[in-house]
Amino acid sequence: MKKTLLAEFTAREGAEDEVVRLIGDYARKVREEDGNLAFDVYTKASSPRAYWIFEVYRDEDAFQAHLNAPYGGPFNAALTPLIEEDASVLTFLDPVA
Repeated sequence: MKKTLLAEFTAREGAEDEVVRLIGDYARKVREEDGNLAFDVYTKASSPRAYWIFEVYRDEDAFQAHLNAPYGGPFNAALTPLIEEDASVLTFLDPVA
């Protein structure tokens, strides 16, 4: 079964350009993962510092491979001081039958 989630965070004021650079580099790497089906980055129209990232992985194994990718830890370490939250807020989604 596909693993689908929404990751959310808010860039700190003044950190917007660095967040755009980081998420752009990270998105390119994630999209190259064998089990990644979608990694779509959005900002809220009413609040451009608020990011929503829609992620879909082939299955749980593909998601675990994503979590264990060598570039994930450095990305999160660089992102954390640039966002208002302690970390990205993850919401796991299930399809409606």
